[in-house]
Amino acid sequence: MPAHRVVIIGSGFGGLFAARHLADSPVEVTLLARTSHHLFQPLLYQVATGVLSQGEIAPATREILRRQRNVRVLLAQVEDVDLAARVVVCSSPVGRFEAPYDSLVVAAGAGPSYFGNDHFAEHAPGMKSIDDALELRGRIFGAFERAEVATDPDLVRRLLTFVVVGAGPTGVEMAGQIAELAHRALRHDFRRIDPKSARIVLVDAADAVLGTFGEKLSRAAAGRLAEMGVEVQLGLMVVDLDADGVELQDQAGGRQRIEAYCKVWAAGVSASPLGRKLAEPCGAALDRSGRVCVNPDLTLPDHPEVFVIGDMAALHDLPGVAQVAIQGAKHAAAQIERAVRGQPESRPFHYHDKGSLAAVSRGYAVASIGRLRLVGLPAWLIWLVVHLMYLVGFKNRVATLLRWTISFVGRGRAERTVTAQQILGRLALRRLRGAQVNPWELDPVGSSSGDGHEDAPPARSDTASGATGESS
Repeated sequence: MPAHRVVIIGSGFGGLFAARHLADSPVEVTLLARTSHHLFQPLLYQVATGVLSQGEIAPATREILRRQRNVRVLLAQVEDVDLAARVVVCSSPVGRFEAPYDSLVVAAGAGPSYFGNDHFAEHAPGMKSIDDALELRGRIFGAFERAEVATDPDLVRRLLTFVVVGAGPTGVEMAGQIAELAHRALRHDFRRIDPKSARIVLVDAADAVLGTFGEKLSRAAAGRLAEMGVEVQLGLMVVDLDADGVELQDQAGGRQRIEAYCKVWAAGVSASPLGRKLAEPCGAALDRSGRVCVNPDLTLPDHPEVFVIGDMAALHDLPGVAQVAIQGAKHAAAQIERAVRGQPESRPFHYHDKGSLAAVSRGYAVASIGRLRLVGLPAWLIWLVVHLMYLVGFKNRVATLLRWTISFVGRGRAERTVTAQQILGRLALRRLRGAQVNPWELDPVGSSSGDGHEDAPPARSDTASGATGESS
């Protein structure tokens, strides 16, 4: 009897942990992802501010799963899912192919939401990918470099003004790190400009910083940001954004403009467009963020073989955090294993909230863990331990700990190399997609694929239990 075929879409927390939890199951797993790495998204802002390198938070998926012989990893962009035929339609660097499945786990994640103003993305990258982080690194460090050679005082002020939109954990952590760069890491590195004169503005339409953490922690985080010189402007909505600045509007309709070269968007998320393609055929609803309203067991309506997890699933107002994806992955894997054993009855998904953490600055964080509320150094130490635990791979943990020692004990930033390619690359890819051009089709490798339609690379046959897999 053929092995049960499991297709997993996405290599983030949901996709990776689903594959891992199926390691000892008599199934064939095919993991499809747009990138060749697993991304530890909570630390992207540290790549953007020169604390960590991209390799330390984005290890290769193949390397992580190299010893799991029932997993096959394929670089592919999922174009569609045929629920009736149980087939995933993909494009790859060498053509199109189909991946049939008996069970499907969809963990394609989410991207930034500009609330209907997608043109803002051109000048205000989000914080959802390595490309975003490298572009922001180029913009942040490049702003100081350009200010050093600028002679126009107005230009210098614009270059040394940084606007972070969104006062959630990502926005707070980003604003805090830019402030530390300006006031600590770079303060002795320039001759004409004073990095400490940089203006860092944190903007949000809400009325509180870290609003989901409760009043005590919100107030503590806002106070710490103020001590660091970060201007916190709340109750203001971004109504326009261009290359030179941001226009804000308050609740009374009054407007103000902040001239700034570097803008960071951390204000919202939108689920992968794949969610709509899944929802329409089966009549599932979508929430405001584009997440699929799933059954209590994380399956699609009328499709118990399809699990939607992580940032793509809307159930009981669960937050879009890593723990939801990890626990959802474990639940989906357990349900698949039950089905393989002939126990198809479904069990509802129960999320265990392990708390929330946000690092405001070096040595200062806020933590909400059950009834416990911590502020300052104790919370920061917990933040360090938790993030080290969830990094994948011993090498990455050791390298990250070393980088943190350099950056937080000393003043240095080990990753300050920036190039024009980092700043322009994401925009070029965005324009190609806007023109409905698949960037992979521009690769010379793809030009030899005849009509552009090829089967997936053949599976290896020397794997345990008849399962297919690849190792690097």
